Amino acid sequence: MSLKVRAVLVIVIGLVLGLSLSVGGGLIGNGKAPDKEELAWEQARLFAEVLERVKRDYVEPIDDAELLESAIRGMVSDLDPHSQYLDAGEYRDIRISTTGIYTGIGIEVDEVGGSVMVITPIAGSPAARSGIRSGDEIVAVDGVSIDPGNLHDTIRRLRGNAGAPVTVSVQRADEIIDHEMRRQIIRMASVHAELLGPSFGYVRVSQFSENTARDLSRAVDDLQDASGGMLQGLVLDLRNNPGGVLESAVDVADLFLDFGVIVTADGRTLDARFVRSAHRGDILDGAIMAVIVNKGSASASEIVAGALQDHNRALVIGTETFGKGLVQTVVPLSKGRAIKLTTSRYYTPSGDSIHEVGITPDIYVDDTPGFPDLSLSGLLDRESDVQLAEAIQHLQVRPVMHSNAQ
Repeated sequence: MSLKVRAVLVIVIGLVLGLSLSVGGGLIGNGKAPDKEELAWEQARLFAEVLERVKRDYVEPIDDAELLESAIRGMVSDLDPHSQYLDAGEYRDIRISTTGIYTGIGIEVDEVGGSVMVITPIAGSPAARSGIRSGDEIVAVDGVSIDPGNLHDTIRRLRGNAGAPVTVSVQRADEIIDHEMRRQIIRMASVHAELLGPSFGYVRVSQFSENTARDLSRAVDDLQDASGGMLQGLVLDLRNNPGGVLESAVDVADLFLDFGVIVTADGRTLDARFVRSAHRGDILDGAIMAVIVNKGSASASEIVAGALQDHNRALVIGTETFGKGLVQTVVPLSKGRAIKLTTSRYYTPSGDSIHEVGITPDIYVDDTPGFPDLSLSGLLDRESDVQLAEAIQHLQVRPVMHSNAQ
């Protein structure tokens, strides 16, 4: 056994033993080690044994650092589909993405049932222009099959230098479709707004970045200026919005609520347990709202939809949402690295967990056939988009709604 591997074994055994002692309380009265401690020692030995065997017998030489980083990646990613280890470059990318600017093809993906699925392509992105749709399964990048168990690797292969070509193969029903495109700097304008009539407005939020609440507030102000006064109603479109920054979702919900809980979270640490509540000041002054959602509405989108629904502030229209009720915290490590770790499970104001369940709309309206292409074009079609048509009808016939939270 090499000196480096022996050193690793000592460190691993020390860490695991320390953990087992803290849990198991050390040796029992007769001097026999508890079962948990024995298992910890055995697993540490196994780790070192596998490490040494791979280094010695694998068909190609592998650097110690590469092996250990792979082990760390596996340890974190095996926890759940959303947790992952981030090297310095990946950590930099994730910090950039929260600002709404990054380089890639403009697509949100997740691991669903052992497959890498498209949650949504971002409006105006290479992926959207090429015709990739929400619900497509990514099967290959540049002709090389992806590993469905390694979501991070898929994301890394989709990203690259601006202008670099990439071919993404997706499966839709029984058909494999190749989409050729060039990567570009994605500057995501997360809010799109337009008037529906003299006193009704429409805003679509494509993701939740650090500036979304501010941009949405400005968009509503602009709509009210254009209509010559306060809006009588607003459609908030969260379809195909994959989520983003949790605090951004809280701030967006807060724009339309005067008081009451927006979201609660429960985890093992003190920081993972929290309650976020609304502050006085509804930018619509209680005007009627409709929120449109679909299967591509996930995470932060579900926080907003759930809060407005539970407080009777808005009617939720569309289909059931994605169902991602877990909160990830990015924890910085040494040398610019980090881990994105699932730390909390969040709950809507009514106390419901929507994980793997989703938000159930108040009025179920199925997606418009070919909807992703229609929605991502940035153009409203009030006749063909049946979900939007239902939302507009709701604005025109329902009275003003107020939060009922106390």
